[in-house]
Parts: sequence; structure tokens; C-alpha cells
Amino acid sequence: MMGGVLSCLVERHDWRIASFALLACVFSIGIALLLSERARHLSPRARRTYTLSAPLVGGLGVWITHFIAMLAYDAGTDIRYDPLQTFLSLVIVTAAFWVAMQLHLAGATEGRRRRRSGLAAAAVVTAGVAAMHFVGMDAMRLSGAILTWNAPRVAMAVTGAFVLFGAVALLPEMNKRLSLAVATALSAGAVAWLHFIAMTAVSLTPAPGVLLGQGAGVAAVTLWVALGVALTLSVGAFFTGMIWWSRRSVLGQLLEAVQAMPDGVGVYDADDRLILWNRQYGEIHPHLAPVLRPGVTFREILQVGLKAGVYQDAVGREEAWITQRLASHRTPIEPRELQVAGRWLRVQDRPTVGGGAVTVCSDISDLKRNADALAEARDAANAANRAKSRFLANMSHEIRTPLNGVIGVAQALARTELSPQQQDMLELIHSSSRTLQTLLSDILDLARVESGRLELNDEPLDLARTVEEAALLYAAAARDKGLQFLVEVAPEARVWIQSDVVRLKQVLTNLVSNAVKFTASGFVSLTVDAVPAEAPQTLRFVVQDTGIGFDAQTQARLFNRFEQADGDITRHYGGSGLGLAICRELAAMMGGDLGCESEPGAGAAFILSLPLRPAQAPAAPLRPSRPAVAAPVEADADAAPRRLRILAADDHPTNRRVVELILDGAAFDLMSVENGAQAVETYRAQTFDLVLMDMQMPVMDGLTAVREIRLHEAVLGLPRVPIVMLTANALAQHLDEALAAGADRHMAKPFSVEDLLAMVADLTAQTPQAAEAAA
Repeated sequence: MMGGVLSCLVERHDWRIASFALLACVFSIGIALLLSERARHLSPRARRTYTLSAPLVGGLGVWITHFIAMLAYDAGTDIRYDPLQTFLSLVIVTAAFWVAMQLHLAGATEGRRRRRSGLAAAAVVTAGVAAMHFVGMDAMRLSGAILTWNAPRVAMAVTGAFVLFGAVALLPEMNKRLSLAVATALSAGAVAWLHFIAMTAVSLTPAPGVLLGQGAGVAAVTLWVALGVALTLSVGAFFTGMIWWSRRSVLGQLLEAVQAMPDGVGVYDADDRLILWNRQYGEIHPHLAPVLRPGVTFREILQVGLKAGVYQDAVGREEAWITQRLASHRTPIEPRELQVAGRWLRVQDRPTVGGGAVTVCSDISDLKRNADALAEARDAANAANRAKSRFLANMSHEIRTPLNGVIGVAQALARTELSPQQQDMLELIHSSSRTLQTLLSDILDLARVESGRLELNDEPLDLARTVEEAALLYAAAARDKGLQFLVEVAPEARVWIQSDVVRLKQVLTNLVSNAVKFTASGFVSLTVDAVPAEAPQTLRFVVQDTGIGFDAQTQARLFNRFEQADGDITRHYGGSGLGLAICRELAAMMGGDLGCESEPGAGAAFILSLPLRPAQAPAAPLRPSRPAVAAPVEADADAAPRRLRILAADDHPTNRRVVELILDGAAFDLMSVENGAQAVETYRAQTFDLVLMDMQMPVMDGLTAVREIRLHEAVLGLPRVPIVMLTANALAQHLDEALAAGADRHMAKPFSVEDLLAMVADLTAQTPQAAEAAA
């Protein structure tokens, strides 16, 4: 077979023209593959020109390769070509290249899909080139001869072409230039194989009766080929130049962008030699000005900086520092912050695909200064916030002490015989002290919220009972104003839930008290229901009234601290503007929200939403009944009663007098001292049934005194005497400190007569004297 091919090439072809045909084939197919690869990396809209030009160049190149080779072929007789069939062969091969390119673009991704698409494209191109060849051969008109084919050799020609085109589709990933060169060689080889092997399958049989038909002669075909070559060269040169120009343009734009970057950029090759840098890179490293040139190594750059003394963290360990810096130059780690020549730089190194590295340097000196300034401002704000919280806590403590005297003396006075006028004056004292105590509680809650020390208790509570107890506190006030007062709890809300009973009551009583305060006629209602449609299930508390209401502008600022609707309302109704703000904070802490709806003159509705967390009702504890106030104790029937002994320690004389007035009529022996040291000394010298201890006292504070008393009991093996911290320190941390020191209870000032007597009765019920009395 090879002998036949060589014989055909040598004897029937002009090798000079055949060589030119092969050259035209390689050039046109190479340009077509280049355009096709370019199209693969563009968007669908941008690739349209390439999807038309690449098939045109490829198809036209194969077509002129065929007819140039036919000009080199010596058939031994005159040849003419049918123009229509000749043009049809060009259309066929061009269409085949277009279809193959669409398949190539559709399977541009990696993997099995790419290989399948590539093989399909190879099959289409093979079919197109073969069809072009045989249609072109059929366009020949011979004088005195007919053309016949050797079918096996034709099959061999087509199969070999498909194998070579298929090899192009299955090429592994290589360097782009190498891949293009190999693909071009294989594709051109496939075209040459199909043409020249198929030509060996041609047989010319003499037929004297066959006359030369009408058609284009050699001159016309030569002109067609020349025009095709010119068109191929023009299209190829145009698009190749456009690709080159676009790359140069993109590179130029990229260089301009690098130069315009605010950060310093240095690009190093695989040997750590500097190949590109921008102006900012030199400005950030002014000490490198004498050595910044292409080819300088990264080590040399580091050594220049060390000699200039700009790397402060490298002093005393220069070689180790250079080794570490060289190792990190190609390692993609987090950005490093370096202090260079009095400035702070953020340096990040990134490796490139070619084995080089890109160094990006950012001057962050201003950011560092701003960060330091922000840190100072933050610390100052935190200090101011702590100072404010301490101030509020201190003011709460200082106000509670005299307020305790006012309330305690008034309550003690209420237990004496008074005239009606005196009763009215005493009621004014009670009303004013309650208002002041409410304000004080709001300020204390605000201090707790802002300091983050307000904690909620999560415990089971009877929701219906809690709501009714909170509402009934203001039922009398509503009746006194002639208002209808309604409390309604839906059946689905009469359940036990997990929540903080104290804080829930605080929110509800604040809302109900506001409703009563701002309503002159009509009604005030509190309704509670469960909303099953929401997820999770939600409890909704609605406090509605027919009071003065407010507009949308007022509503926007109603929950702000220290704000009310306007100045007239503050002067007429009073208040601090803290209640609603604290209620919203508490609602958020309980996982809910507090909102409102209102119109001026049409009343208002405040809506509290809380998540419904069902709980089991606790078992009722069995407690023995005991008196509200401890009774006198008798040693035996004939002996005189012995009164319970109580030790009270407080540095403020008013507070001591309040305790004396409250406990004087309750059958107690009371011993009062001024500080903790006196309390410890007195406790060691005498026997007491209860100790009431203030927390802040001179000489020795109450916590230290409690610890000393507990130590005295432990050393002598004495029974533990109940100790109550009776103090104006009312924060949660104060309660924890009291219990940690050894106290049994904590009662904040101001306190009521009933609360103090109930606590004394509760704590002294288990003393030996009380046990004897019970017996």
C-alpha cells in the first residue's frame, strides 16, 4: 500500500505544488484552532464573531488545500470542474467545521463530557472533509476517460482521518502553545492523509467516446485557489492581529491598573528575581530605591533593608529572619503586619502558577492610629458607662437610706393612735414615698440593665394567678377614678409556664398603672390569650384603656429612656420616662417584644408578646403553720416570758431608730450597734436569736462581720444563728456577696413593716426558744 501512495505522490503529483498545499493546510487549520480556543474563553455574546470566522478559515483552508493538491495532480488528460459542485464542496466542509466547533464549545468542561463532545466533533469534521473531497472529485469533468474508486482504500483514508482527528479530541492537558502545535499537526495530517490516500484509490479508465464537458479550466481553478488563499490569509491575519492587539491592550490596561493601585505590588519569578513592580512599591520602601531593578533577588532586597535598619523585629537574628522570610515568601499564609522605618505595613505573599510570587504591601499606619484612637475611645466609653452605673448604684444606696427612714417611721407612726387629719398627712407621706421608691427601683433596674447584671429567674408560675395579682394592685385606684376595670384570662392561657414571675409582674403592673394614670373616664382592661397560629406558640398580653392616647410621632420615641409624650404630660401626670424603656428591655430578655397602638384622644393598647413555654405545676409543699410574729417564749409555766434577742448593726442612726420602732412592739429584745466590729464583739459576749446586719459600715463592713461571726460559731461549735443583710446595696451582686459571706437572707432598703416582721418570724421559728414555745 505504501508503495502505491509513494508512487502516486512521486509520479502523479508535482511535489512543489503539493508542499504548498500542505503549508496552506497547516496555516489555515492552525488559525482556525487558535480562533476556536479564543472563543472558548469568551462569553456567548462575545464569541459570535469567532464562531463564524473559525469555521470559515478552517473550511476554506481545507478546500484550497484540496484544489491546490489537485493542481499538482497529473491526470494525463484535460480536466474541467463544475462550478456549482465545486462551490457546494466548500459549503459542506465549512458547515462541518461550524457544527464541530459548536460541539467543542458545548463540551468545553473537563471530564467525560469533554471527551464525548470532542469525539463527536472529530466525526463531524471527518465526514465533512471526506464529503468535500468526494464532491470536489465528482465535480471533475475528464476528456476521454472515466474515474473509478477502490473502496477499501477509500475506507482506509476516511478511517485514518477520523483516528487523527479523534487524537486531537483526546489530547491531554499540556502547555497551551504545545497543545495548539500538536493539534494543528494532527489535524493537518488528517486532511493530508484523507486526500492523498484517497487519491491512490482513484483509477482512470480510457473512454474514447467521453467528451470534455463544460466547466472551469485550470486557469479558473487557479484563480479560485488564489482568491481562497488571499481570503484565508486576510481573515487569519485580521483575527490573529485582533487577538494580539487585545492581549497587548489587556496587558497594557493591567499594567496601568497595577501602577494605579494604592498598595505596593512586586512580582517575582520562579528564581525569586524581581520582574515587575509599581510606583507605590518603591514609595513604601524608599530604602530600596538604589537597588530596585529587574533581576534583583528577594534576598538582596531583604539584605538592603537589614543594612538600613528598617526591620526592627530582625535585630539580633538577621540570618534566621531572612531564612524565615524567604520560606514565607512562597507560602500562602495570612497577611503579616510589620513595622518598617517607623511605619506599619501589612504584607501578603501569594505564589503564582509559574512558580513565582506576588508581594502586596499596604501602608496601614493610619489604620493603626485610628484603631488605637478607637480603642482609647472605647475604653473611655466603657469607663464612662461603668462610672455612670456606679453613680446610679451609689445614688440608689444613698437615697435608700433616708427613704428607709421616711417609710419606716411613717409605718411605725401608722400603728399608733392618730387623728383623721394626721391620718391624711400620713397617707400623703406614704404616697410620696411609694412614688420615690418606684423611681428608685427604675433607676436601679436601669443600672442593672446597662451593666449587664440583670438576670432572670426561670421558674414555674401560675399565669392566671400572676396576672390577676399584678392587676389587682391597681383595681382600687381604678375604682376611685370611676373606671371600669376588667381582667380576662383566656382558658388556653390558664396554664403553668416557665418565666420570671417578678419581672413579668413588673412589666404588667407598669402597663396597668400607666393605663389607670392616663385614663380619666371609661375603662382599663388587661386580657391574656395564647396565639396558636404563630410558631412557636405565643402569649399575648393586651393592656387597653380609653385615656388620652398619643400620635405616631410620640409612639416613635415612647420607649426611649427619660422620654414621655411631651412636657405637659410630665408636668401633669409626673413620671421619669424610664418605666416603658425598662419594660421593653425586660420583654426582650424574656424572648418577647412590647409594642403599642394608639390614636390621640382614643386611648391606647400596649401589647406584650412572650413565648409560651409550658411547665408542670409544682407539688404543694406541706409547711407547718406558724405565727406571723414570734410569740414570747416561756421557760415553764411559773417563769416570766423571755423575749427573743436580736442584734442590729447599722452605721446610720435613722436606720437604727426605724428598726427599733418596728420591733419595739413585737416583743423582742433589740441590741443596736454602729459598725461591724462592735457587732462581732457584742455577738461574742452575748447570745442572740437573730442578727440584722448592714453591708456598708465604717471600721468593719457587714460582710467581714458576718464571716467573723460564722468563724466564731464554727470554732466554739455554737448553733448557726440566722443573719439578715438589711442594706441599701440592692444589686444582684450584693445578694451573691451576702450569701457567700454566710448570711441567710438579703432585704433591700426601704422595707415595709410587714416584710421585716414576716422575715423575722420565718427565721426565728426554728430557734430553740421557738421550739420550746411550740412544745
